[in-house]
Parts: sequence; structure tokens; C-alpha cells
Amino acid sequence: MGADLDYLAAMMEIAREAGALLMDYFHRHVAVEYKGEADLVTVADRSSETLIRSRILDRWPGHDILGEEEGLIKRDGAYVWYVDPLDGTTNFAHGFPVFCISLALEYKGKRIAGVIYDPTRDEMFAAEQGSGSCLNQQRIHVSKVARLSESLLATGFPSKKRHKNPNIFFYHHITMRSHGVRRAGSAALDLCNVASGRFDGFWEFNLNPWDTAAGVLIVEEAGGKVTGFNGNPFHIDSRQTLASNGLLHQALQDEFAEVFNGRGMEPLPDLGEYQP
Repeated sequence: MGADLDYLAAMMEIAREAGALLMDYFHRHVAVEYKGEADLVTVADRSSETLIRSRILDRWPGHDILGEEEGLIKRDGAYVWYVDPLDGTTNFAHGFPVFCISLALEYKGKRIAGVIYDPTRDEMFAAEQGSGSCLNQQRIHVSKVARLSESLLATGFPSKKRHKNPNIFFYHHITMRSHGVRRAGSAALDLCNVASGRFDGFWEFNLNPWDTAAGVLIVEEAGGKVTGFNGNPFHIDSRQTLASNGLLHQALQDEFAEVFNGRGMEPLPDLGEYQP
């Protein structure tokens, strides 16, 4: 897949090892703890991140690492790793098999390689800058769906303060104008599913760098587009993430603008009269 094979091969090896660790914990139904009121964390999250950090530092002791559980370990600043040791912790904790490991490597502000591994399906998504995206070594590309009404989309909601999250308005609005919206509980896998054409688009508020670093690269290298909701360029610290096959991007931006401006909102149906 290109010039950074040493990095990419090592990343896939590390992700597979972490995936095996997660599956062992998953089958043992590990105990759950809470970070704050609603955010879950398990021994699996911590053990996976410890393993990943150890493997990275064994190979590249001078690299910086930003991980979900342990924060930033800063060294030289040229190379930065973004590590999500278990994306989909709530799913994992409830025994729902939709979760993954996400690893991305950045060099001087440019993400150069990323992998996302789904250990329940043994699916390894990988990309490096300028060389395309693959699923289990086979090239993938975004979908060719060009009509919003024919699209299948994905989104996500936070585990805390859901009653204050504006995404419920977007969910309602877009559901009415698309073929459907899925909420699987792993932003990293949602991005991979856009890259592989399973979804035609994805959006979410307030994701963290470790949630998006690998997935955004995988989408872009698969021919997709990632921006903010208004079309501004995506940055690693962006609080709005809109990914699509590119063909639907403007239509989604237009719909989001309608919601932001309070237009086009349909009233809730009368549940007494509703029949599917």
C-alpha cells in the first residue's frame, strides 16, 4: 500500500494484538466503572491502551502518544499517535459486539497512516496518505449514491447530557429525508462504513481526536469527503464531523443549515393516529 509499509504493518499487528485482548475480556464479561455520571470505562480499555502504548514505545520511543485513557505523553512532537483502545465501550460493556481499536499516526501535523480493527468481525481497515484505503488488504471506495432520499446514513449521541445535545433535531430532520439513519455506537466504525460504501454519510458532534484521526484518513483515502457541518475544512480538534461519499455532501450541508436556522422542522406526529 505504499511507502509507509513499516508503520502500517506494525500498526495492524498492534491492533490485532489489542483486539485479541479485548475479545478475551469481552467473553469474560468484565466489570464496568463510570467516569463521571454516564461515561463507562472497563479494565479492557485500560489494558488495551497500556498494551498499545508499550508496543509503540518499544519501536518508536521518541514519539508522542495521545490516548483516550492516559492522555498525552509528549516527547519530540514531530510524530504523534492517536490511540482509542476501545471505541464503543458502552456496546462492549453490554455485550453488544460493535467496537474497535483505532490507531492513527501524524507527522508534522499530517496524518500519514491509520488503522481501525473490528475484532468481532476480523475486519482490518487501513489507509496511508496518498495510497488509498483497504479492508483486509482489498481496496475499498465510498458509495456512488447521489440522492439523499436513497441514502443510508449514520450518527451518534453522547453518553452524557443527551437531553442537551442538539443532535436529536438533526437526527429527526435527516431521518425524514433519507432512507434511514443508523446509530451503532462506534464513530470509528461508522467512518469505516462510509469509506467502504456501507453508509453513504455520517455526522456527529463533539468527537475527540482519537475518535476521528484514523477514520477520517480512511474515508478521505477511499474517495470520500470530511468537513465541518458548514463545509469548513476538518481539523483534528474539530467539534463537528461530517463525512460522506462526496456526492451527498452539499445536500447534507444544506439540510444542516436548515436545522441551524430553525427551518424545515416537521412537527412530531400524533402517536394516537400513527400507523406504520
